[in-house]
This record gives sequence, C-alpha cells and structure tokens, in this order.
Amino acid sequence: MYSSPSLYLVIALAPLLGAILAGLFGTGFLGRQVGRRASHLLTIALVGVSVVGSVLVLLDVLNGHRFDGAVYTWSMLGDAKLEIGFLIDPLSALMMVVVTSVSLMVHIYTIGYMAEDPGYQRFFSYISLFTFSMLMLVMSNNMLQLFFGWEAVGLVSYLLIGFWYTRPTAIFANMKAFLVNRVGDFGFVLGIGLLFAYAGTMHYGEVFEQADKLATLTLPGTDWMLITVACICLFIGAMGKSAQVPLHAWLPDSMEGPTPISALIHAATMVTAGIFMVARFSPLFELSNTALSFIIIIGAIGALFLGILGIIQNDIKRVVAYSTLSQLGYMTVALGASAYSVAIFHLMTHAFFKALLFLGAGSVIMGMHHDQDIRNMGGLRKYMPITWITFLIGTLALVGTPFFSGFYSKEHIIEAAASANVWGASFAKYATLIGVFVTSLYSFRLYFLVFHGKERFDVSGQAHNAPGHDDHSHDDHGHHGGVPHESPWVVTLPLVLLAVPSVFVGAWLVDFLLFGSYFKGAIVVATQHPAMADLASHWHGWVAYALHAFSTLAFWLVVAGAVIAWYCYLINPKVPAAIQRHLKGVNCILENKYFFDWFNEQVLARGARLLGKGLWQQADRGLIDGVLVNGSAKLIGAIAAVTRRLQTGYIYHYAFAMIIGLMAAITYIIFGSK
Repeated sequence: MYSSPSLYLVIALAPLLGAILAGLFGTGFLGRQVGRRASHLLTIALVGVSVVGSVLVLLDVLNGHRFDGAVYTWSMLGDAKLEIGFLIDPLSALMMVVVTSVSLMVHIYTIGYMAEDPGYQRFFSYISLFTFSMLMLVMSNNMLQLFFGWEAVGLVSYLLIGFWYTRPTAIFANMKAFLVNRVGDFGFVLGIGLLFAYAGTMHYGEVFEQADKLATLTLPGTDWMLITVACICLFIGAMGKSAQVPLHAWLPDSMEGPTPISALIHAATMVTAGIFMVARFSPLFELSNTALSFIIIIGAIGALFLGILGIIQNDIKRVVAYSTLSQLGYMTVALGASAYSVAIFHLMTHAFFKALLFLGAGSVIMGMHHDQDIRNMGGLRKYMPITWITFLIGTLALVGTPFFSGFYSKEHIIEAAASANVWGASFAKYATLIGVFVTSLYSFRLYFLVFHGKERFDVSGQAHNAPGHDDHSHDDHGHHGGVPHESPWVVTLPLVLLAVPSVFVGAWLVDFLLFGSYFKGAIVVATQHPAMADLASHWHGWVAYALHAFSTLAFWLVVAGAVIAWYCYLINPKVPAAIQRHLKGVNCILENKYFFDWFNEQVLARGARLLGKGLWQQADRGLIDGVLVNGSAKLIGAIAAVTRRLQTGYIYHYAFAMIIGLMAAITYIIFGSK
C-alpha cells in the first residue's frame, strides 16, 4: 500500500514548490539565482514527482484503497469545520494521472517553444502553479477546497492568457476570460452556499449522505425544489469554467496566450474542471431531472453549433479551440444523460489527443516561423514529418475513427444520448450525430490545408503582410518567413508520447472504465436513468464494437466529412468560395460567432457602463457626495451660522440666557409632573 496523506501532500505541493523557486528566484523578484536551464529542470523534475506519485496512488486505488480525510483544519464556523483534506477514490486518482501527465508533456514542450522568450522562467512558474491549482481542485474532499482550486485555476489562467502583456489583444482576452468566469463563479458560489446552508457541512460525503433529505426541500418563498436550484447553480459554474453556451466566448480568445497554455488549459485541466465537478456531485444531480435536462440541452447546443464555427476559422489554434468547445459539449451531453463515467472517459481520451493537436499546432507555428494562418501553409508533410504523422493521429482520434481512442468515448456519448430518458435527449442525440460530420469536416479541412496540397508559404516573409492576413497570425517572437522546418526534439518528443495514448488508451480502458466496477462508489447513477445499463447490454468487447462501427451512420458521417474536406480544399478550392458567396447571410452569422461577442460588448458591457455611469452621477455624486457628504456639511454650516450669532461675548447676554433656561426647566418640572 503506497498511499498516505504525506504522499498526497507531496503530489499537490511539488508543483507549487517549483512555481515558487522559478517565480521568486528566477524572475528578478527576489533575485536571479535560478537561471533558464535551472527553472525548467526544477519545475519538470517536481512535476515528474507528482506524475510518479499519481501513478502510485492510482495503483493503490486499483487495489481497493480509498482515503477521505482532513490534513488541516483551517477554521471553525459554529459546529462546522472548514478543512483542507483529500478524497482519493477512482475519480480523483484518474484525474490526477491525466492532469500531471499532460502537464509534464507541456513542461517538456515548453523548453523548445519558449526558448527565445524573455519571460522563460516566469512561464515555467505559471504552468507549475496551474498544475498545483488543478491538483488541489481534483483531490479536494470538501467544497471549500474545491472552490479554492476552482478560483486558483481561473487566476492563473488569467496570468497565462495575458502572458504577453504588452499586446493589447492578450490583455483584452485575459480580462474577457476573467470576467466571463466570474459570471459562472457567481452561480457556483450560490450552489455551494445553498448546500452548506441546508446540509450544515462542506464535506462531500456528509452532504451526499443528506441527499434524500435535500431532495424533499423547497427554496423558501417558492415551489422550486432546493436540489434543482442548487444543481443548476453548480452547473452555471461549470458553464463558465468548461465554456458552455452562452459562457463560452472567452475560450477562443484565450488563444492569445502561448501555445503550451492552449494545450494545458484546453486539453486536460481548466476546461474539464466543470465536467469533473458535475461527475463528483452525481449523487445530487441524479435527484433532479430538471437539472439533467438543462445540462443535456446546453451540451448539445455547444457540441453542434460551436463546432460549426471551426469550419470558417483560418487561425490554426482557433480551429482546435472551437474543436475543444464542441468536445466539451459532448462531455456535457454525457453528464446530462447520467453517463458520468462516459463523460470522464471522453475527458481522459480528449486530454491526450487534444493536447497532441494543440502541441502539434504549436510545432507547425514554429516550423512556419510563427505564422498561424492556415491559408499561408500547405504541403508541410515533407518538411515536418514527425509533426505531420502525430497531427494526423490526433485528427483521427478526434473525429472518432474506429480503434482510435476518441472513437470509444465519443461513440458511447452518442448512444448514451439516445438512451437517456430526460427531456431534451432526442435533440441531444441528433445534435451529437450531426456534430460527428461537422467535426470531421473542420478537422480534415485543417489537416489538408496545413499538410497537403499546394505550398502557399512565402519564403521571403511577405505573406505576413499580405492583404487579408488573419490578425491572430502574428509573429510572437519577431520571426519572419522562410522554408518550414521540423521542430527540435523537445517539441516532437511530447508529440510522440501523446500520440501513443491517442491511439491505444481508448481500446485499452473502455471495458474497464465503463463496464467494470472502477467508478463504483465514486459515481452514482439512479435506476431511473438507464443509459449506462443500455450501453452495457450492447457491449461485446472493444474489437467487436469497432468492427460494428463500420456499418453505423456515425462512421459514414466521418467519411463524408473527410471526403468533402478533401474535395473542397484540395481538389476544387473554388467550392468553398462559391458557397460563401451564395450563403452570405449564414456566413455573416458565423463570422460574427452567432453575435455572442456583439451581445456581450454592445448590450451587457454597454448596459453595465451606462448603469455604472448612472450610479456614479445619481447615487455617488448626487446622493452620497451631494446630499450626504456636502449636504451634511452645508447643514452644519447653516446651523453654525445661526448659533454663531448667539455667541456675542457679553456676560449679561449669557446670564440672561441662563435665567431663561432655568425658568423654562422649573416650569416644565412643576407643570409637567401634574
């Protein structure tokens, strides 16, 4: 038995130590004792410690060990303890391995990608701090620590997205991410507050033990079920963190951060925190069909409509970002269908192949001398063979090609939506099915435009200033054009290591995670939600499942998307232009991203500015300054002006006033007593 509270502390605190050493002693804050080489060696070694520890914990969990205990009592609130503690069970152990392993790949990759950046040590400090924050989130055994990790990843993501803080677009992007997540976090706090108010505890287990009692209560003053309101509030928090409609707008803009951050935030960590949280709270969500219906509808909208936006993007990172939005929608659909284990399974497979795609995109950007516009690429296969083959593997996993990891998780989500018995499941079924075609179309469009066809890059570097060049395809490090080249080994090694699980992890773990007893005790599914039981009844092994897929509609939708992308972007590139001309209205809607940004900026932000201006002018200047502050001063001045006239300085005036006052007092005493 390997696990102990001491090991859990080492796993969580090792990245924090790396962040402190690189951040305080490598950036000039407390000196520069830690150089560039020492900063990446320290942080990688300490994250490696977390990886090894997480693997040991997972092995111990597989042997039946569980842990749920406090390591520190932070405060007392009446009889309620506010503690720092760990819950080590199958769900948290799996998340720990995924988070730390992907983080390690990103750390290694960063050596090559950020080699010329002056903020090298600061970047390593940030990504290690991000890893610590995520580990505190997934290892927590109470809502207080969950909220700490939740807010910490939001804060560090703000720092990472705005890492290049001299760029106005980066500052706008990180502020946008911060503000949108605050909207979701407001709902999250309300959900935690409701549960704490009625359960009297922050501890997961103690709250879940009272789930049946909570399900009988209503919100005071309404006929709304308390459990429904609390679960929807919690999910609103997940909508912000996991970028669900309408709180998704921050994620594409977060591409302003360096590419390693795109992989770390959007693959296995921050954006999947909401998915993990809902799965953790499955004992509560299972008691509210209304909350599950809300979840499955929101997820289905994102899976389909946000994926469509990826078709028109020309920035290589933004295409992958919209892919993330769509895949998060798929995970959310699985949550709404009560297939929590399928959602976590897709979270895991997605972590590997999406990190692979983001890091592959970064390798392409490096090879293209930091040009991100796919219209300036083409034919890179022969220049970047390792990046090409690993990117192809990631693409095949993403679209759900049989035998690849994404196939097993994604296909089960579609089937779970078809088997769910909550309102909105039918819409989710068709949305996820159509989303398969959309995913294949934008994924192979990206793949063909980047790695095949005519070479469109300009070795003179003039393409960077060409008309119509994507504003986001800027040169982050001051490079200009030239012949593309393969990336150094510190970049390609993580690609190869991530490509392996992108192919095999789905087939290897699908039976064990979905149809075994792995999640027993960690995830609860009520008997009235039959999705997982239906999936189990049709399961005959990973080989038979993949072979059967060749006769399913989903597979042929994948083929259709690939063929159409091949024809439109390699054989006859005039077709997309013609479609764009004939569907100007649709294209306008897509170019404006369904006008979510316009609504946020022109309605919400402008309304907030007008409200703030009104409050400033009427409440602050008019009421507070004008009446309460200046008005009281004027009133005192007026009173003083009157009373000043009574202060003549003559003794006989004061004596006369004393006599009058004394007579008035005697009169009151004599006649008042009667």
